[in-house]
Amino acid sequence: MKNLIVRTVTGVIFVAAIVASFLRPEAMVLLFSIVTGLTVWEFTGLVNERPEVTVNRFICTVAAVYFFYAMTYFCSDLYGGAAKSVVFIPYLVTVVYLLVAELYAKQKDPINNWAYTMLSQMYIALPFSLLNVLAFTTTPEGRVSFNTLLPLSVFVFLWTNDTGAYCVGSLLGRHKLFPRVSPGKSWEGSIGGAVFVLAIAYAISYFLDGVMLTTLEWLGLGLVVVVFGTWGDLVESLFKRTLGIKDSGSILPGHGGMLDRFDSSLLAIPAAVVYLYTLSLF
Repeated sequence: MKNLIVRTVTGVIFVAAIVASFLRPEAMVLLFSIVTGLTVWEFTGLVNERPEVTVNRFICTVAAVYFFYAMTYFCSDLYGGAAKSVVFIPYLVTVVYLLVAELYAKQKDPINNWAYTMLSQMYIALPFSLLNVLAFTTTPEGRVSFNTLLPLSVFVFLWTNDTGAYCVGSLLGRHKLFPRVSPGKSWEGSIGGAVFVLAIAYAISYFLDGVMLTTLEWLGLGLVVVVFGTWGDLVESLFKRTLGIKDSGSILPGHGGMLDRFDSSLLAIPAAVVYLYTLSLF
């Protein structure tokens, strides 16, 4: 009972913090730069426990946070002035340094170090940084505006999918979705979660009355988030199963670590960006 209360309180604070952050661009940037840093720090700490793996946690974390801010600068005028791609140069220099440093570190397996170092950037830093692509949009007149709806809707879809899948799976779950990686997930739960998300997507399109996306496009975005969010969850489950751990951390009481809470979004955010940019081509 006590654990349920702790889990509920943490969950409410977690959701409230994310929702509130999308009310102001500065709050969103601050919160998710912190989330990016904490998640990369957690990830690199976990892989460093593997035999013959030594990843530079500090530089990986700093590089990831810098990349997030560089993407913010590139996508917005939040810091003043026009966005310039030159802002990515320090990040590229850091990546080169992390590669070259293995020449002098004399580690037994530098390939593993390279792989985990780059994975921390591709798997965590890049997806979180792409939130800026969703949050800052350019009007036909060339003005940059802060868009609350698109990035927030991705998280709302993810939360709805998790809740719907848990409820339906608990009641009707019979057929395992991916027993080798996550024995608790069922096809029935996944389908139930998708139905809940489609209902929310339709409700959003109904109340917005065609603003930003059509009803069909909102439904498509919901399905994209469901599919890739589920894969994101399974990818993190495979990661933990490979390491032989139950939770990625303990920073969030009752919910585990940062990877445990944001696993679905790490694939859902890039997928949403690709989907929306694909729509813009037609």
